[in-house]
Amino acid sequence: MHLETLRLYRDVVRLRSFSRGADQNFVSQSAASQAIQQLERDLGVTLLDRTQRPFVVTATGQALYEACRSIIEAWEQVKADVASVKSRVDGTVRVAAIYSVGLHDMSHHLQRFMSRYPNARVRLECLHPHKVVEAVLTGEADVGIMSYPPAERALSVVPLRAEPMAFVCYPTHRLARRRIVRPADLHGEPFVAFDRQLTIRKAIDRALRQHNVRPHIVMEFDNIETIKQAIMMRAGVSVLPRHTVAKEAGIRTLSVVPFGIPELMRPVGIILRRQRQLPPAVSRFVELLREANGAARGDGATAAPRSPTPA
Repeated sequence: MHLETLRLYRDVVRLRSFSRGADQNFVSQSAASQAIQQLERDLGVTLLDRTQRPFVVTATGQALYEACRSIIEAWEQVKADVASVKSRVDGTVRVAAIYSVGLHDMSHHLQRFMSRYPNARVRLECLHPHKVVEAVLTGEADVGIMSYPPAERALSVVPLRAEPMAFVCYPTHRLARRRIVRPADLHGEPFVAFDRQLTIRKAIDRALRQHNVRPHIVMEFDNIETIKQAIMMRAGVSVLPRHTVAKEAGIRTLSVVPFGIPELMRPVGIILRRQRQLPPAVSRFVELLREANGAARGDGATAAPRSPTPA
């Protein structure tokens, strides 16, 4: 005896019609009649008096009808309860982010997520780019957020945004009041660069080479915050993601000028371990980031880093 048979019997009795009950359950009228006859044989009773038109439900048939209603309602409630548990957004989302993203973006997003899902928590750890990849691959993080996400077979990438790059200098620099800084303006200019092994450094070098420009590299760092400090001390100028210097531009400790290579952008995306079933909280967190970046391309409050911030 199957639940489908009990559901069919319930609908036939409820609708007082074999044909309509069969339609409700996507079977033929003949199949419905045969199924109920088999039910009667299994129980050893007569459920429907077919000598009358329309048929009449016997006392035993009415008792079974009431029992079927209760059984099916209980089963539907069980399915709803299971679905609710399965989709409940709780637990901890483990996020590994490069420092510049963790510093400038994540505070606002974390507040929105935990406000929307009060039973969920987010644990954010800021790491060097290659450590972000390692944390996701080893399962230490559910979500990785980084610039220039790598194309690896074990990872899937969710693009978030492309960040415009800007020329950054100290406020009294000769280029500080320009409306736009051209690549040629940087030729021979003292330049505070990213470390050579970082992808962002390679992208900037490649863009400058295409314009036959060679700045004078005076310092190299693996993080944006240290580069900004060096610029404030007048060690040189740099090219940085524009939104990472918005605060300093606002208080005029740095000058930020549009850079004349508009195609030079820093891509930022989410990395996830491929073929892993994401818990509901992790899925909702990824959706929130995609939603926020689709609407507002990376605005965020500032949170203090625990150590220098790799790009």
